[in-house]
Amino acid sequence: MNNFIEYKGYTGTVAFSAEDNILHGKVIGIRGLISYEGNSIEELKTDFREAVDFYLSHCAETGKEPIKPYCGNLSDIQISPNTHRIIYSYSERTKKTPSQTVEEAVKKYIYDAQSHNEAIAVY
Repeated sequence: MNNFIEYKGYTGTVAFSAEDNILHGKVIGIRGLISYEGNSIEELKTDFREAVDFYLSHCAETGKEPIKPYCGNLSDIQISPNTHRIIYSYSERTKKTPSQTVEEAVKKYIYDAQSHNEAIAVY
């Protein structure tokens, strides 16, 4: 099951509120809040697209640069020199790029944590 929707490079969550009897969500991967809701999947998707379009048009009107979804470049992440060496060494032995090695390691860590019922915040 995939509880995400995408539009113009933005990804949104899909959730159900039993208390309010409504579908709702928010755009993830950005700093800021863009939320939407609907009584059906189609209404939710429409409100999601309209929310993203409104956000982008508001940014254009005010001259502000829209917050971009995460692009996959972790240039602000720092690791120890020893860990850096281990990543490159492992990558060479396994004939993978360092990026592939790090991505696989992070995915494995997150999947293992989720399988042990640890709370992993995705947004």
